[in-house]
Amino acid sequence: MLRINDKLNVTVPEDTDNPFLRGLFAPLGTEYDADTDSLTVIGKIPRDLNGMYVRNGHNQIHAPMGVYHPFDGDGMVHSIRFDDGKATYHNRLVKTVGYLAEKAAGGISLWPGMLEPHLGTRRGWGAMGAMKDNAGVDVVAHCGHLIVSMTQCGEPYKLSMDTLDTIGVEDWGRRLQPIGICSHYKTDNDTGEMMFFNFTETYPYMHYGVVDRNNNLAHYVPIELPGPRWPHDMGMTANYSILHDLPYHFDKEKLERGERKLEFFAEQPARFGVVPRYGDNSSIRWFETKPCFVLHLSNCFEDGDWVHMDGCIQKRPGKPSVGDQGEDAHERIRKHLDKHNTHTHMYRWSFNMKSGEVKEGSLDEEVSEFPVVANDFAGKPYTYSFNTLFKPGNWWMCGVKKLNVHTGTDQRFSYGDNRFGSECCVALRQGATSEDDGYILTFITDLNEMQSEVLILDARDLATGPVARIILPERIPNGAHACWVEADRLYGERVA
Repeated sequence: MLRINDKLNVTVPEDTDNPFLRGLFAPLGTEYDADTDSLTVIGKIPRDLNGMYVRNGHNQIHAPMGVYHPFDGDGMVHSIRFDDGKATYHNRLVKTVGYLAEKAAGGISLWPGMLEPHLGTRRGWGAMGAMKDNAGVDVVAHCGHLIVSMTQCGEPYKLSMDTLDTIGVEDWGRRLQPIGICSHYKTDNDTGEMMFFNFTETYPYMHYGVVDRNNNLAHYVPIELPGPRWPHDMGMTANYSILHDLPYHFDKEKLERGERKLEFFAEQPARFGVVPRYGDNSSIRWFETKPCFVLHLSNCFEDGDWVHMDGCIQKRPGKPSVGDQGEDAHERIRKHLDKHNTHTHMYRWSFNMKSGEVKEGSLDEEVSEFPVVANDFAGKPYTYSFNTLFKPGNWWMCGVKKLNVHTGTDQRFSYGDNRFGSECCVALRQGATSEDDGYILTFITDLNEMQSEVLILDARDLATGPVARIILPERIPNGAHACWVEADRLYGERVA
């Protein structure tokens, strides 16, 4: 089977001078349905690989309003489902309210991107209330559907697990309007609960919530912060959630004057709030650490009185300013996306819930990001973090590294010259006996051949190279976040 579901009206000029709309980032204009009876498979798909790998990403459809940032594009989701040695591929644009409005307007952009909210003339979404809700950053499976969202807080859109078609905003998500949820909501495979947060420019500046295994909003409470923040991720353990108050945010006084300039306040400590899963502002406990910014966590877990949080720290964070953009806008975007420029690397923060003591330090000094662990080990003690490696100078994912967080030893696999990947996922095989007893999955875009593929690696030994490669119908653009959905979670949470 190879079927075209829809041809999209892409109006981005082919001769655009924006490097984030060309080459690796050039949008895809076709929605496909395909299976391995029609796709080329190099190698053999393992029969004990069962479930679905899903990746979200930005796929700008229309010529942008103002300066385009690669996180502004319309969300497009790609999936590959495995079953007994066979695979089925789908890709779909997320049909958000913003996208549908622009389509109805004749294929023009009606909202500006994240860097120039002052250009907006319509009510928007996100923490600034001015962006289009592109739902293009994160994707997580919960209660038999896929939930997609954008980073700066938007509505949680629900997609079909079978076709990726947009069903609409989650019912519980409507109760969060106009704030929505931030990306990096966490699902606990043991309980079926999903934890999330959001943030705004007005008091109390953050909220925290839990959606239960039956898809009900079971908990939603305000969290007081000293001022407006732009956190990106949150932590989850068996009993706690960890919320972030980081010294990289808008200046409060400038914001009151309408000026949005993100600054790193190097003399202001980072704060991490450890809150019981169903706790609130009165039960959260804040711990201060060295100033830093954190995009993505690998894993969090408890050990007696200690709560440990592992993730990728930025000690030299940087983002382009929000407001009028100069001629060097694209270069400034490139610099802040360059993980080598921000020296992003694995780090551990430890918080003692009894004494209040804090410990922190590097787990690994090599530049890496997008750290992931096997779903069944999320929130628990673990050994391996699978991290993405980046080509210096750009936001190009050039390989994957398996880091032993106890010993610091590693394995790695390079995707090859001009071949760039996506956020990886760990897919445990049926009957797995360890956290690396399975496969590493990623989408690859090959700029030499101008084609894309699904890459399957053995998680126990990355260096042996691909177990299998599945060539996709067309080249797909660079992506954002991904998830693995186990076969027994495709249509609902596991029975307790």
